[in-house]
Amino acid sequence: MRTIYDFSVKDRKGKDVSLKEYANEVLLIVNTATKCGFTPQYEELEKLYEKYHSQGFNVLDFPCNQFGQQAPGTDESIHEFCKANFGTEFPRFKKVKVNGDDAEPLFNFLKEQKGFAGWNMEHPIAHILDDMLTKTDANYKEKPDIKWNFTKFLINKKGQVVARFEPTEKMDVIEKQIVELLK
Repeated sequence: MRTIYDFSVKDRKGKDVSLKEYANEVLLIVNTATKCGFTPQYEELEKLYEKYHSQGFNVLDFPCNQFGQQAPGTDESIHEFCKANFGTEFPRFKKVKVNGDDAEPLFNFLKEQKGFAGWNMEHPIAHILDDMLTKTDANYKEKPDIKWNFTKFLINKKGQVVARFEPTEKMDVIEKQIVELLK
């Protein structure tokens, strides 16, 4: 059975990194953007990282400019922005595409494992995203594509994808599942 450990990605300086380096850790893999309504989630992700990193938890950050061109700039400028504005310490990788013919193979695998999870309609941005995406594709919910920035995939210690969270999901819901996997 394939796991995320079958993949290598590029760090923000372009060096190959095998995801085997994260074996036996609980991971949250996130496609991010620096100019998005969800960008403040960097702060919440950093809090999770700080709280659970010593117990074997990591956040893997993949900037992506595919949604509203909201991750402009170089890999280094994105990194500096995140450090300066949110104090992030978790690993950040090279900017990737998460959908389409030239999508990062890791993200194709993640989407194959867990399709669209649905919006938390209590979130104020959920209705905006739903309306916008419905106008471009009435059947968008049936497709596994990543819909927006800050989609998160939860990975267990064996490298298996166990959950997908859309950007509208509350961080405490995600945290509960992280805690369960760390036990």
